[in-house]
Amino acid sequence: MSWLSGPAGINRLDVSASTFRRQTAWCWNVTPTIVPTGEIHHQIMLDGTYFNGWCVLIAHTGCHVIDWQWCDREKLASWTALLARIPAPAYAIVDGNGPLPKALKNCWPDTKIQRCFFHIRNAAHRHLTRTPKLPANQQLLALYKALSTVSSLDEAAAWTASFLSWEATWQTFLNHRTYARKNTPRPAHANPNQKWWHTHIRTRRAHKLITGLLADNELFTWLDPDAPKPVAATTNPLEGGPNKAIKDFLRHHRGLTADHARRGVDWLLYQHTEHPATPGASSPKPTGTRPEQGHKPLPMSSSGQPPTTPLSATKTASESNKDGPADTTDTPNPYTHFEH
Repeated sequence: MSWLSGPAGINRLDVSASTFRRQTAWCWNVTPTIVPTGEIHHQIMLDGTYFNGWCVLIAHTGCHVIDWQWCDREKLASWTALLARIPAPAYAIVDGNGPLPKALKNCWPDTKIQRCFFHIRNAAHRHLTRTPKLPANQQLLALYKALSTVSSLDEAAAWTASFLSWEATWQTFLNHRTYARKNTPRPAHANPNQKWWHTHIRTRRAHKLITGLLADNELFTWLDPDAPKPVAATTNPLEGGPNKAIKDFLRHHRGLTADHARRGVDWLLYQHTEHPATPGASSPKPTGTRPEQGHKPLPMSSSGQPPTTPLSATKTASESNKDGPADTTDTPNPYTHFEH
């Protein structure tokens, strides 16, 4: 475990690479096991991390990992498989992208949702850029930035009033249309037969994001006066904890096969649980695993070994391109939960 979670590569050990592989071959057969406690948590943070065609969805309390789910990408069935194993908390802190909101409504209908301020700010930069030129965009971006200064219900009410004032001032601007004429450039979001489209589509998207959060009461949930404990406004403990550990692991140990990379991630996440047991206390299990949701079993070479495609590049679900349509039509069957 010290090598797995440390920065030293296999060529920087005190023994030869072949000796190290031979002495540790049995370790890859040991899988961590989580025993469900049934505890109802005050809050749970949810996010996914991608690396080379795989995604691991993680549930985190803000202090430790609760559970995780392997899949090829975020889907309704993937999130459902994870949420169904965890009792509904009082609050969930999420990025709000993809099929997660629908899975939350299905599995945890009474849980209050807080959208992560960090992801909201990233969305603002995606729609408005970091240095907008139009006055309307400059003012709206300033409102996004001011969210991080809100610390009370009175300040939240004042911020909301400022946003509504901006909305009233720029309503005509938001409704501007561009009509299709000869030699008029057609934006990518406009259909070939579309006769007109909104001129300031990115401003409208940034505006719609805030109006949706206010309508769904997901912007200032963390200020809930009835909350018995503080509620987080971001998923930073998850991003800076398990997600960062996974990135560091795959960067330090480039060239691992798919099975070894995933087993290493399993152990890293297990070490971030509340009461991880000593790895040697677990019993070795067969290396063969059931296929993950959306993936076929890894092909085997003539020597009976899995392919040696290296896994290194990683990104979180929030960093991946989520502007395209999410796949939310799949059903829980035939997903299979990776054994951990």
